[in-house]
Amino acid sequence: MNLQNITLVSFGYFEKDFLEKIAEAVKNEFRCPVSIKEGHIDLSDFYDPARRQYNGNTLLKQVDSLSFPGSAKTLGLFNVDLFIPILTFIFGQAFLGGQTAIASLHRFSNEHYGMISDDRFLLDRSRKEVIHELGHTLGLIHCHTPTCVMRSSTYVEDIDQKDQHLCSNCRANLEL
Repeated sequence: MNLQNITLVSFGYFEKDFLEKIAEAVKNEFRCPVSIKEGHIDLSDFYDPARRQYNGNTLLKQVDSLSFPGSAKTLGLFNVDLFIPILTFIFGQAFLGGQTAIASLHRFSNEHYGMISDDRFLLDRSRKEVIHELGHTLGLIHCHTPTCVMRSSTYVEDIDQKDQHLCSNCRANLEL
């Protein structure tokens, strides 16, 4: 598979260095250029007051409707609590085999769980989730290999237990 370009679009404020580290991990994993852009969406349109969360389904569709010329795959990066109707929360979502994915860092900080701040965990979890969701856009489904980045993650501890890389089977399925 020969990807032309992956675009990471930050919706909200993220440190430039933080975004560059995520982009570098994506570039190394998928072996293609990665660009970083800023996006602007009125998030109030996606907020569900009853749940006090943001609807991942409609947000994903909105990001998919935006145009990023030259981008083969686009991932929107957020810092809000996402949900889909059948789940309490989600870390991210993608159109399987499509062009677009979203991920949120909202539940990745240690402080969210009453623990001491550790930026290494935030970055590590973010890298894994971004790579995971982009894997879905490339047609990969959830993997059963415990350390594969494509293994499903219900809890943040699940993310911590896996690597940020595709296993050999998933990589072979992509022909990277």
